[in-house]
Amino acid sequence: MIHAFIASKGNLVERLDVSPDGPLPLVEALWIDLFMPTAEERARVEAGFGLQLPSHEDMSEIEPSSRLYAEGDAVFMTGTFISHADEPIARSEPITFILIKRTLITIRYSEPRPIQTFSARLCRGPSNLMIGEDVFVGLLEAFVDRIADILERVSTDIDRTSHRTFHGRASGSKERHDLQAVINTLGRTEDLASGARESLLSLTRLIRFHAATFSPESKKETKEMKARVRSLSRDIESLAEHVSYESHKINFLLDATLGLVNIDQNRIIKLFSVVAVIFLPPTLVASIYGMNFKSMPELEWVFGYPWALGLMVLSAILPLLWFRHKNWL
Repeated sequence: MIHAFIASKGNLVERLDVSPDGPLPLVEALWIDLFMPTAEERARVEAGFGLQLPSHEDMSEIEPSSRLYAEGDAVFMTGTFISHADEPIARSEPITFILIKRTLITIRYSEPRPIQTFSARLCRGPSNLMIGEDVFVGLLEAFVDRIADILERVSTDIDRTSHRTFHGRASGSKERHDLQAVINTLGRTEDLASGARESLLSLTRLIRFHAATFSPESKKETKEMKARVRSLSRDIESLAEHVSYESHKINFLLDATLGLVNIDQNRIIKLFSVVAVIFLPPTLVASIYGMNFKSMPELEWVFGYPWALGLMVLSAILPLLWFRHKNWL
């Protein structure tokens, strides 16, 4: 599917869904978005712009030389961004940005929210985006805003989990706290934090490579672009520090939760050990008086049976009282 964003009069941007038999706007398009393109759609864009578009497999490669490079007038930049963060399982998918002349081309196989949000805002009212570099930086700003929202959610989840783990257990509630649910929540939170960290790393690489290859046509474009990129870089650096801080908190909570699991297990093992010790002396008494020897002093004694029972009860109560005195129960 090909979406074209064309600048019209009054600084308005119009979205055009290019049909298979419709013309491809090559000159007037600010942004051409290829979403899950077919072989025919890829061939149309390649023929129109004289490019060799990377395949989905090429976009998934991790070496910088395969993600950041220039061919002729075109600059290819591929980054990995978190998507579907609101679903149970978040994913990270590659997106390729191609700047050629004054047009931006994006290739993607997922639907991250920043692209939807930015495209809707782009067509909503007058815009000062006049070249592909403006759209590119605007998209990166949208991704930074989305990552900030994800990290705010991560921070909230961590604080809630911390309260459940420590304060909830210390409140004396009789309801058993499910530590397995806490570990699952921490795992989900760590996935979001890792995806955000990977996205921030990709954004940093894209900005640096774009700054090294950007060729403005006027000093005004240079000044405006530098100001936007400088602000964007500060935001990314701040978010990177924040995600590192949240990752440390997640690791601490995970270690603390595993420690609480060990404490609960030790408490159970301790209970079984105490019960075994309590019943050991009565078992010994029962074993002695259960031996089939003819000459036993209490065999013919009238009070032999009550004596054995009383001895077993006494031998069980004495260890129990000792354990309670030592606060082992």
